[in-house]
Amino acid sequence: MSLAIRAGRRTVEVTHPERPLFGGAPTKGELAEYYDAVADTMLAHLARRPLNLERYPQGIGGPRIVQQHADRLPAWIRRTPVPARGGGVVEHVLAADAATLVYLANLGCITLHRWLSRSDALERPDVLVFDLDPSSPGPAAVRRAARVIGALLRELGLEPWAMTTGSRGYHVAVPLRRRGDFDDVRAFARGVAALAAAREPRLLTTAARKRDREGKILIDVMRNAYGQTAVAPYSVRARAKAPVATPLHWEELEDARTSAARLTLRSVPARLAAEGDPWAQIGRHARSLAGPARRLSEARTELAA
Repeated sequence: MSLAIRAGRRTVEVTHPERPLFGGAPTKGELAEYYDAVADTMLAHLARRPLNLERYPQGIGGPRIVQQHADRLPAWIRRTPVPARGGGVVEHVLAADAATLVYLANLGCITLHRWLSRSDALERPDVLVFDLDPSSPGPAAVRRAARVIGALLRELGLEPWAMTTGSRGYHVAVPLRRRGDFDDVRAFARGVAALAAAREPRLLTTAARKRDREGKILIDVMRNAYGQTAVAPYSVRARAKAPVATPLHWEELEDARTSAARLTLRSVPARLAAEGDPWAQIGRHARSLAGPARRLSEARTELAA
């Protein structure tokens, strides 16, 4: 049995569409149809970004494959050469059309992880990500943590954008002008995290080891490095019921109904049709870190005084 999906100008055959990938429903066919449905929105957030593919050909109960190389894929799927830190070159997939997303879903690719830079300037990120990782706090505390980070970023002159991870936490993203390299961006992110944790010591921490977190919410900035990735907006996660990493309107962080895993493969297309993409204008708010870095230094000095 197979399913033919007309995705843009191509028809992609999905084999075994009845296969349950998530320990039950939804099925592989539904995953492929989801990526076709959200492609017009999702592709804007993937444009020219190298991708890592998180594949579960037999479903989430089977082997997990993290694929970087664009090996044995059709010639029509775009790719980009990426210099590896240890030498050599790795060809990564670029998602340039809906057919690519559907084809990858047929390979059991549930989640797409994107670089924070684009193929024409790999060393210069155009987005910064704070990954809020709760050790144990409930959803209200994690939403508050995202609001705290957002308020601090606005204080520094930047515009924050929130996204569920489809797991337990949230990402707070900041669009950047491509002026600095990853070292510059990560140093700034570490400074913001340290200041936020100092201001809210009972809620936030920068302690990498779980045993040192004391139940607080970790502000993880380690994704802001060359070769690292973050889950792409509108990616399905490899968890029961197929939750989706979903961009939010900032005010949704005040809504008690908002949780990191509430929005799913079956609900996100209707949400997009009704409300549009909350991140549609994110690129227009890109800023340099020069001014915010000066304000961050001043704020940390004032706190220490």
